[in-house]
Amino acid sequence: MSQAATTIYVPRDTTTISLGADQVADMIQTSAANEQQRLNVVRNGSRGLYWLEPMLEIDTDRGRVAYGPVMPDDVDDFLATECWREQAGHPLYLGLTEDLPFLKNQQRLTFSKVGLIDPLSVDEYCHLGGFEGLRCALKLSPQETVSQVTDSGLRGRGGAAFPTGKKWQTVLDTRAEQKYIVCNADEGDAGTYADRMMMESDPFALIEGMTIAALAVGASIGYIYLREEYRLSEEVLNAAIRLASEHHFLGDNILDSDKSFSIEVRLGAGAYICGEETALLESLEGKRGMVRAKPPLPAIQGLWQQPTVINNVITLATIPTILAKGPDFYRNFGIGGSRGTMPFQLSGNIKQAGLVELAFGPPLATLLNEFGGGTANGREMKAVQVGGPLGAYLPSTLWHTQLDYEAFATVQAGIGHGGIIVFDDSVDMSEQARFAMEFCAIESCGKCTPCRIGSVRGVEVIDQLGQRDVEFEPDDPERLAQKVLLEDLCETMTLGSLCGLGGMTAFPVLSALKHFSEDFD
Repeated sequence: MSQAATTIYVPRDTTTISLGADQVADMIQTSAANEQQRLNVVRNGSRGLYWLEPMLEIDTDRGRVAYGPVMPDDVDDFLATECWREQAGHPLYLGLTEDLPFLKNQQRLTFSKVGLIDPLSVDEYCHLGGFEGLRCALKLSPQETVSQVTDSGLRGRGGAAFPTGKKWQTVLDTRAEQKYIVCNADEGDAGTYADRMMMESDPFALIEGMTIAALAVGASIGYIYLREEYRLSEEVLNAAIRLASEHHFLGDNILDSDKSFSIEVRLGAGAYICGEETALLESLEGKRGMVRAKPPLPAIQGLWQQPTVINNVITLATIPTILAKGPDFYRNFGIGGSRGTMPFQLSGNIKQAGLVELAFGPPLATLLNEFGGGTANGREMKAVQVGGPLGAYLPSTLWHTQLDYEAFATVQAGIGHGGIIVFDDSVDMSEQARFAMEFCAIESCGKCTPCRIGSVRGVEVIDQLGQRDVEFEPDDPERLAQKVLLEDLCETMTLGSLCGLGGMTAFPVLSALKHFSEDFD
């Protein structure tokens, strides 16, 4: 009786491919064929432990065993020592995947299937509870579905953290012959990759979430507005949409319900401003990505002036869990007005870069130390930026702040999309403040004066403050006047800008000026 084939999981997402995962998979398959070894190579999604990628997993009687990082140069030795038989003494041996502290100490709800399955296997997705949320939604009225989302406490996992149920309720209550679901997948914040990881590792979760949203508000057409650089995501999403349609989870007569919903992937315009929902709608309509004035809200007059639900990838991918397990289950995670979990993404000068899904509540320091493991180069951490390029820079005195929306608001900061960038003590924070203003000047759509002109003036003022060939005393009147001018400029941009780009540029600038004033002197 022949021995059953051993399954080896080799990750396939943009990051792991850039590190050589495709070469590793090809070499294993070629060697197994030549040596007539019974090995079954499955391309799963990344688990998100990016400092260990490419991380290979072997199916054993005890569960999946991990090795990593396994680079192309390591493959011959890996196969020669028959690591699929679990060689604990191997230098790349990590132990049971589920027991790795970085993974074991998370609360993975939205990302519960990521890394476990072949992203394009409908059977594997369903085996782990996939499409159960959709089946539940088909048994409910639209209002009952919206109420479940409202009761869960889910807020948008993008930047504004607007209550998802309230947005859906507005679209449901607005009468129109045509309504749309738009997924904002234009993930442009530096240091963020949760959307990409979800789309490449568990695309059916997004498709299921969008379909539930369509049933809830009465929409029949959906669009995924995808970041132009995410070409692997485009490939995976289009394949997943086709497979979901073939299995009747999408398209006409969904699961014999007489309900219909279609999804189309549209590539973005390569502009940061198109991550703003109204500029996204303009781009989706074939126009230049310019911010719209509000009101009217997109929920009332959105895509082609019709009621439109706009949510980002993580928000929509969370919906199946809420419908399948109930709003109370999801609401039991988190604290205060921040319910459920958030996928935080560690990057910058951090030893253990990767994705950490946690319930809201623990302090920022937990992420930095227990999960991140400190800086990669061993230097002392100086500043941490949370929430992308428009997030505040936080000093060590604020790393005790709880990871929830309200707590961060009290320290003039925001969580945004959950990106966390770490800087060591060699960073010049005046340069980081300048970068924020320069970033706004480059990425502004140009529609409103505070953003268009204010950001340019901001760069000039910071350059004047940073003159190294001019001696200033700390209380020099000219220098104090420049700092006041910068603060006034930030206030004007915050209060006068049409959207969050100009309105939030003040966060990194003022936080750098407040907490790291010595870098400006």
